[in-house]
Amino acid sequence: MASTSATRRRPSPASEAWALMHELFHASRRRFLAVASEFDLSPPQVRALGVLDPDRPVPMSELADALHCDNSNVTGIVDRLEDRGLVERRSATHDRRVKMLAVTERGAEVRERLAERLEQAPSPLARLSPEDQRALRDIMRRALEQS
Repeated sequence: MASTSATRRRPSPASEAWALMHELFHASRRRFLAVASEFDLSPPQVRALGVLDPDRPVPMSELADALHCDNSNVTGIVDRLEDRGLVERRSATHDRRVKMLAVTERGAEVRERLAERLEQAPSPLARLSPEDQRALRDIMRRALEQS
């Protein structure tokens, strides 16, 4: 009987690249959790704060859509952000039943500091030569333009 590895198809270069990106993201999760902990925030709170625009209040349902979760899950996330003074709920002018989320001044500051920390390239990317970093950036841009 032939070995399954001998009959197994070789993955395409695109599949290999995707698997490597997945591995890099998975390895970076520990770093993401450490940054979230520095700010005493949970990962969903970090994501919510990153999605919210300090210049544009949004309905809670829009945040739920952006986070790909149920409205009831957003309520708990927003409760904790509100308790910390990072966001506030406001009634919508068009419908008082709709709760709008607004990033507070303090929330905007924390959001900015979080973004600075999270935008720092993980060490495997930072250790690449400047030429490799530019090549990777350009390839990723082209891939995103195709979507």
